[in-house]
Amino acid sequence: MTAPEIRLLDGTWYADDPYPSFAWMRKHAPVFWDAAGEVWGVASYDGVLKVSRDPATFCSREGSRPDSPAIPSMINMDDPEHRRRRALVNKGLTPRRVLDHEPKIRAICEDLLARAAASGRCDFVHDVAAPLPMIVIGDLLGVEPEDRDKLLRWSDDLIEGTSVSASPEVMMRAMRAFEEYAEYHRHVAADRRRAPRDDMMSALVHAEIDGQRLDDDAILQESLLILVGGDETTRHVIVGGMEALLRHPAERAKLAADPALVPAAVEEMLRWVTPIQNMNRTATRDVELGGVTIRAGQKVLPLYPSANRDESVFANADEFRVDRQPNEHLAFGHGAHFCLGASLARIELRIMFETLRPWLARIHLESAAPLQRRPSNFIVGIASMPVAFAQS
Repeated sequence: MTAPEIRLLDGTWYADDPYPSFAWMRKHAPVFWDAAGEVWGVASYDGVLKVSRDPATFCSREGSRPDSPAIPSMINMDDPEHRRRRALVNKGLTPRRVLDHEPKIRAICEDLLARAAASGRCDFVHDVAAPLPMIVIGDLLGVEPEDRDKLLRWSDDLIEGTSVSASPEVMMRAMRAFEEYAEYHRHVAADRRRAPRDDMMSALVHAEIDGQRLDDDAILQESLLILVGGDETTRHVIVGGMEALLRHPAERAKLAADPALVPAAVEEMLRWVTPIQNMNRTATRDVELGGVTIRAGQKVLPLYPSANRDESVFANADEFRVDRQPNEHLAFGHGAHFCLGASLARIELRIMFETLRPWLARIHLESAAPLQRRPSNFIVGIASMPVAFAQS
């Protein structure tokens, strides 16, 4: 059978509908060679697990993005360096510290939804979903409230640059966003050196590894990873999860009727949306995977959205079910690089949909037309979703 057009480094390919191509790959070429991108795509659940569980063969140190040089961040490290750096950042994301944020997260969700409902309509992306993680992550990084909009813009512009088909203008915005964030970061880091606070930036500035502190570049890269990882992914799951509920009225009614379903629904939203499309690994030796030989030095992309629709693992994988059990999805990755912010993301999602649940019957999409997704070969999500609130 002829292969569909598959462009694993092109953000527009992911923003369109890649799921038919993923299904073709799982059936005909679970380890697929993209000659144009010179990269392997691993489409099956089992294949993604194998790559994720074998960092000795599929390493991270050559860079987490296949089309960019490795930066000095834990996402581009292997153990033991990765483990030491991760332990420092994790001090601000322990389960206890995450739970401490619950009252504030709930208050934010209630305020955002009350404002949206009072206006009668809103853009669910910009008015509800985007502010929550930006406020939470901004507070963790010690960002002043008046600077949150700038951080959101920088995060958006950086992600829009992750595509080989990005225009020169988009790439210029991404470069400018990095430069502006770096300049902003220098001032915040200098302030925390003089006067530490109870925030993650202070922890990074004063952290030590084997008696040595992180340099400015390392702190910059780790804080940028926290910003983009914490903002972009959670926002897109909130929006994509809400879209799924609005387009599946029986599942929406099920969740509206039973608050105990919220945790399972959140896991299904994570599986359904899977905002992180892939994470590059580099083969350290010649290895056979899925019936093909991957050569040492070649790039390998575990395709998480494809793995999360693998029919051999998930019954009726192309159906959205708020009560799906079991649900061992890979939206947070797997192995040593399992998402550090998973606990924080889950609590934000849970509280948002606990708060949304009483409103579900009143919210509807203003248009039945397909929603535009932002092009990226890394993190994909809905760009805008106008909704209206019916009168109670």
